[in-house]
Amino acid sequence: MEFFHAPNFDWMGKAKYFITLSLVLLAVGFASELKQGLTYGIDFRGGTEITIRFAKAPPINELRGALGQAGMASSTITAISDPADPRSKNDIMIAIGEKKNAEAGNLDTDRQTVITALYRVLGETPSDKPDFNTVTSTDLAAYLTQKDPLILGASAGNRYNQLASALISARDSDHGGIVTDFSELDNVPGVTPAVISALSSQYSLTGFVIRDAQTVGPTVGSQLRTQAIDATLYALAGMLVYVAIRFSGGGLLRLNVAGKHPFFLWKWIDYGIFGLAAVIAVFHDVLITLGFFSLTHYEISLTVIAALLTLVGYSMNDTIVIFDRVRENLRLMRRESFPEIVNKSINQTLSRTILTSGLTFLTVAVLYFLGGPVLRAFSFAMVVGVVVGTYSSFGIAAPIVVAWNKFRGGGGEVAAAPIRAGSAAEKQRVPAVARR
Repeated sequence: MEFFHAPNFDWMGKAKYFITLSLVLLAVGFASELKQGLTYGIDFRGGTEITIRFAKAPPINELRGALGQAGMASSTITAISDPADPRSKNDIMIAIGEKKNAEAGNLDTDRQTVITALYRVLGETPSDKPDFNTVTSTDLAAYLTQKDPLILGASAGNRYNQLASALISARDSDHGGIVTDFSELDNVPGVTPAVISALSSQYSLTGFVIRDAQTVGPTVGSQLRTQAIDATLYALAGMLVYVAIRFSGGGLLRLNVAGKHPFFLWKWIDYGIFGLAAVIAVFHDVLITLGFFSLTHYEISLTVIAALLTLVGYSMNDTIVIFDRVRENLRLMRRESFPEIVNKSINQTLSRTILTSGLTFLTVAVLYFLGGPVLRAFSFAMVVGVVVGTYSSFGIAAPIVVAWNKFRGGGGEVAAAPIRAGSAAEKQRVPAVARR
């Protein structure tokens, strides 16, 4: 399937516009990072993160004030309602940063402080009874079996297990995980006034429920941040070496400092320019994506690092496809200039690029709009990364190779497959950049 038949776009003639666009995006991103920095998730900054669902619209301003009075003025409250899930319209997330010297035990203290503030804001009194909105099906079945509100005696069998499962299912599916009055369970099959009475005598109900709580110590967060940076740099370094060797046809492995070539350093760069250009383009993609994260205040978490590493591989793959076609055309188009060969190679792979990048973009776009708040930052990184990664293959990586070829005085092949030294073909095919 092809979108274009024999396209003839002058990509290298527009290289200055591509580079200008990249410089503008990089400058805006750097300015944003210098002014407001990057927002790190709990994985990297350490602290406590609590997700809460309310039965009614949450009083965010009152809760923020209550947390400030409790010594948590720096905590942030974020509404995380998902349009695809109407039951999440009253969900919020409270993030509490952790001090550098804090101990793990203090994290549980923070969680309890938040719960106390919630009771005070909602005007409720903490109860000694367990909360029905957090009870498990197993515990509920055990209680009903022991209480036996249906007076089944020895003939109960699995009846209470089934009843407990039905109650928990109704709570989670019909009421979004939060029941405010036990009478809301009257329509559950098998529920009688005696069951409602047994539930009310054993369990309490609150106007909120803790849906998730996680903590990360500051030391662990710092280690995770360092490991994430190392993982990205190691991936880039490995790709640089692989692409340099792959596009030198093995010639890079045969070069050594003691060789007869007086400019061995240039020779190393000549052979590795494809890999160097690809890695520079990937750095470009990552930096621009981080700039967008700074502008939009999305949190950088471990899942975002996974997205960035996915972006690295995706962008590198797209660049290699173009470079591989360049290498093939160097053997077939000996009379053409190097920029013309690069243009031809990009045009020949244009339909493939649109198909793969377009379908990938549609997939991650659907994930962004319908994947919910948990995957929002991950999918945002992928949406930006797919666009920037595709653009950088022909807008950044290819112009770098062309610029280096021009700088070295070559007009044709750069780091093509090696030819037997001294042959007539070598004199005919190898340009000035490779003969120096």
